[in-house]
Amino acid sequence: MNATSERLRAAGDPVMPRDPGSPHPLLIAHADLFTSERFHGRVLDVACGDGRNGIFLARLGVQVTLCDVSKGMLEKARRSAAEAGVDVEFWEVDLEKAGENPLDGQHYGGILVFRYLHRPLIPCLRKSLLEGGILIYSTFTTAQRLLGRPRNPDHLLNPGELLGWFEDWEVIHSWEGIRPDPDRAMAEIICRKRTIDAP
Repeated sequence: MNATSERLRAAGDPVMPRDPGSPHPLLIAHADLFTSERFHGRVLDVACGDGRNGIFLARLGVQVTLCDVSKGMLEKARRSAAEAGVDVEFWEVDLEKAGENPLDGQHYGGILVFRYLHRPLIPCLRKSLLEGGILIYSTFTTAQRLLGRPRNPDHLLNPGELLGWFEDWEVIHSWEGIRPDPDRAMAEIICRKRTIDAP
Protein backbone atom coordinates (compact mmCIF):
# COMPACT_ATOMS: atom_id res chain seq x y z
CA MET A 1 0.00 0.00 0.00
CA ASN A 2 1.47 3.39 -0.96
CA ALA A 3 1.57 6.46 1.28
CA THR A 4 -1.52 8.05 -0.26
CA SER A 5 -3.52 4.81 0.10
CA GLU A 6 -2.52 4.63 3.76
CA ARG A 7 -3.52 8.27 4.29
CA LEU A 8 -6.86 7.72 2.53
CA ARG A 9 -7.66 4.67 4.60
CA ALA A 10 -6.86 6.57 7.79
CA ALA A 11 -9.02 9.50 6.64
CA GLY A 12 -12.03 7.44 5.61
CA ASP A 13 -10.83 5.92 2.36
CA PRO A 14 -13.11 6.85 -0.56
CA VAL A 15 -13.37 3.15 -1.41
CA MET A 16 -15.51 3.00 1.73
CA PRO A 17 -18.93 4.65 2.28
CA ARG A 18 -18.71 8.12 3.84
CA ASP A 19 -20.93 10.91 5.05
CA PRO A 20 -21.92 12.85 1.89
CA GLY A 21 -21.56 16.09 3.85
CA SER A 22 -17.97 15.46 4.88
CA PRO A 23 -14.87 16.88 3.17
CA HIS A 24 -13.30 14.86 0.38
CA PRO A 25 -11.09 12.07 1.85
CA LEU A 26 -8.26 13.07 -0.49
CA LEU A 27 -8.21 16.51 1.13
CA ILE A 28 -8.44 15.11 4.64
CA ALA A 29 -5.56 12.74 3.93
CA HIS A 30 -3.32 15.53 2.63
CA ALA A 31 -4.44 18.45 4.80
CA ASP A 32 -0.90 18.71 6.16
CA LEU A 33 0.18 20.14 2.81
CA PHE A 34 -1.82 23.26 3.71
CA THR A 35 -0.85 23.46 7.39
CA SER A 36 2.90 22.97 7.07
CA GLU A 37 5.34 25.86 7.55
CA ARG A 38 6.22 25.54 3.86
CA PHE A 39 2.70 26.55 2.79
CA HIS A 40 1.80 30.22 2.33
CA GLY A 41 -1.08 32.10 0.79
CA ARG A 42 -4.83 31.74 0.51
CA VAL A 43 -6.64 28.65 -0.79
CA LEU A 44 -9.25 28.98 -3.54
CA ASP A 45 -12.03 26.37 -3.46
CA VAL A 46 -13.24 26.37 -7.10
CA ALA A 47 -16.95 25.71 -7.77
CA CYS A 48 -17.17 25.08 -4.05
CA GLY A 49 -20.84 24.08 -3.82
CA ASP A 50 -21.74 23.93 -0.14
CA GLY A 51 -18.16 24.78 0.81
CA ARG A 52 -17.42 21.64 2.83
CA ASN A 53 -13.83 21.31 1.57
CA GLY A 54 -12.77 24.91 2.04
CA ILE A 55 -14.49 25.12 5.42
CA PHE A 56 -12.59 22.02 6.51
CA LEU A 57 -9.30 23.81 5.77
CA ALA A 58 -10.52 27.02 7.41
CA ARG A 59 -11.11 25.06 10.61
CA LEU A 60 -7.42 24.16 10.48
CA GLY A 61 -6.50 27.85 10.35
CA VAL A 62 -6.02 28.16 6.58
CA GLN A 63 -7.21 31.32 4.80
CA VAL A 64 -9.86 30.26 2.28
CA THR A 65 -11.91 31.79 -0.53
CA LEU A 66 -15.03 29.88 -1.56
CA CYS A 67 -16.13 30.62 -5.12
CA ASP A 68 -19.19 29.47 -7.02
CA VAL A 69 -21.61 30.75 -9.64
CA SER A 70 -24.61 29.81 -7.47
CA LYS A 71 -25.79 32.41 -4.99
CA GLY A 72 -27.86 29.72 -3.28
CA MET A 73 -24.89 27.40 -2.75
CA LEU A 74 -22.79 30.25 -1.42
CA GLU A 75 -25.54 31.12 1.05
CA LYS A 76 -25.52 27.51 2.20
CA ALA A 77 -21.73 27.67 2.51
CA ARG A 78 -22.03 30.93 4.46
CA ARG A 79 -24.37 29.24 6.97
CA SER A 80 -22.03 26.25 7.28
CA ALA A 81 -19.05 28.53 7.88
CA ALA A 82 -20.94 30.41 10.56
CA GLU A 83 -21.90 27.15 12.26
CA ALA A 84 -18.26 26.05 12.13
CA GLY A 85 -17.14 29.38 13.58
CA VAL A 86 -14.72 30.14 10.76
CA ASP A 87 -14.06 33.29 8.79
CA VAL A 88 -13.87 32.64 5.04
CA GLU A 89 -14.18 34.81 1.96
CA PHE A 90 -17.11 34.28 -0.43
CA TRP A 91 -16.92 35.05 -4.13
CA GLU A 92 -19.86 34.74 -6.51
CA VAL A 93 -18.33 34.36 -9.97
CA ASP A 94 -19.06 32.83 -13.35
CA LEU A 95 -15.91 30.84 -14.13
CA GLU A 96 -17.11 29.99 -17.63
CA LYS A 97 -17.48 33.35 -19.36
CA ALA A 98 -16.09 32.93 -22.87
CA GLY A 99 -12.82 34.72 -23.57
CA GLU A 100 -12.26 35.82 -19.97
CA ASN A 101 -9.84 34.79 -17.26
CA PRO A 102 -11.94 35.08 -14.09
CA LEU A 103 -8.78 34.69 -12.00
CA ASP A 104 -6.85 37.44 -13.77
CA GLY A 105 -4.46 39.14 -11.36
CA GLN A 106 -5.25 36.78 -8.49
CA HIS A 107 -2.73 34.45 -6.88
CA TYR A 108 -3.29 31.60 -4.45
CA GLY A 109 -1.13 29.32 -2.37
CA GLY A 110 -3.53 26.46 -2.93
CA ILE A 111 -6.37 25.55 -5.27
CA LEU A 112 -9.03 22.88 -4.74
CA VAL A 113 -11.20 21.52 -7.56
CA PHE A 114 -13.64 18.70 -6.85
CA ARG A 115 -16.21 17.36 -9.34
CA TYR A 116 -15.89 20.27 -11.73
CA LEU A 117 -14.39 20.61 -15.19
CA HIS A 118 -14.19 23.60 -17.53
CA ARG A 119 -11.18 23.05 -19.77
CA PRO A 120 -10.62 26.74 -20.68
CA LEU A 121 -10.08 27.41 -16.96
CA ILE A 122 -7.02 25.13 -16.70
CA PRO A 123 -4.46 27.72 -17.95
CA CYS A 124 -6.02 30.25 -15.55
CA LEU A 125 -5.54 27.87 -12.62
CA ARG A 126 -1.94 27.20 -13.60
CA LYS A 127 -1.18 30.91 -13.81
CA SER A 128 -2.94 31.83 -10.56
CA LEU A 129 -1.20 29.26 -8.37
CA LEU A 130 1.87 30.67 -6.66
CA GLU A 131 5.25 29.01 -7.09
CA GLY A 132 5.39 26.19 -4.56
CA GLY A 133 1.58 26.21 -4.31
CA ILE A 134 -0.55 23.08 -3.98
CA LEU A 135 -3.29 21.93 -6.34
CA ILE A 136 -5.76 19.16 -5.51
CA TYR A 137 -8.00 18.21 -8.42
CA SER A 138 -10.49 15.34 -8.57
CA THR A 139 -13.29 14.89 -11.09
CA PHE A 140 -15.04 12.43 -13.39
CA THR A 141 -13.56 10.62 -16.39
CA THR A 142 -15.17 9.43 -19.62
CA ALA A 143 -15.71 6.00 -18.05
CA GLN A 144 -18.43 7.65 -15.94
CA ARG A 145 -20.78 7.48 -18.93
CA LEU A 146 -21.14 3.74 -18.27
CA LEU A 147 -21.99 4.33 -14.61
CA GLY A 148 -24.34 7.33 -14.57
CA ARG A 149 -24.23 11.10 -14.54
CA PRO A 150 -22.52 13.24 -15.63
CA ARG A 151 -22.39 12.02 -19.23
CA ASN A 152 -21.64 15.29 -21.05
CA PRO A 153 -18.12 14.92 -22.54
CA ASP A 154 -17.43 18.57 -21.70
CA HIS A 155 -17.55 17.53 -18.03
CA LEU A 156 -15.54 14.31 -18.32
CA LEU A 157 -11.78 13.89 -18.43
CA ASN A 158 -10.16 11.77 -21.11
CA PRO A 159 -7.70 9.08 -19.97
CA GLY A 160 -4.48 10.71 -18.81
CA GLU A 161 -5.80 14.21 -19.46
CA LEU A 162 -5.60 15.50 -15.90
CA LEU A 163 -2.04 14.27 -15.36
CA GLY A 164 -1.05 15.66 -18.75
CA TRP A 165 -2.04 19.18 -17.70
CA PHE A 166 0.21 19.14 -14.63
CA GLU A 167 2.91 16.54 -15.27
CA ASP A 168 5.57 19.28 -15.40
CA TRP A 169 4.84 20.08 -11.75
CA GLU A 170 5.90 18.01 -8.74
CA VAL A 171 3.27 15.26 -8.70
CA ILE A 172 2.56 14.08 -5.17
CA HIS A 173 -0.34 11.79 -6.06
CA SER A 174 -2.00 10.76 -9.33
CA TRP A 175 -4.70 8.14 -9.81
CA GLU A 176 -7.45 7.15 -12.26
CA GLY A 177 -10.03 4.43 -11.82
CA ILE A 178 -13.35 3.48 -10.24
CA ARG A 179 -14.28 4.47 -6.71
CA PRO A 180 -17.15 2.39 -5.27
CA ASP A 181 -20.14 3.18 -3.03
CA PRO A 182 -21.47 4.42 -5.37
CA ASP A 183 -19.37 3.44 -8.39
CA ARG A 184 -17.88 6.52 -10.03
CA ALA A 185 -15.06 6.92 -12.53
CA MET A 186 -12.59 9.48 -11.26
CA ALA A 187 -9.17 10.99 -11.89
CA GLU A 188 -7.20 12.64 -9.10
CA ILE A 189 -4.02 14.65 -8.84
CA ILE A 190 -2.17 16.42 -6.08
CA CYS A 191 0.78 18.49 -7.23
CA ARG A 192 3.06 21.34 -6.29
CA LYS A 193 3.91 24.09 -8.78
CA ARG A 194 7.65 23.94 -9.43
CA THR A 195 8.28 27.23 -11.18
CA ILE A 196 6.34 30.27 -12.32
CA ASP A 197 4.57 29.44 -15.57
CA ALA A 198 5.15 31.58 -18.58
CA PRO A 199 2.17 33.83 -19.41
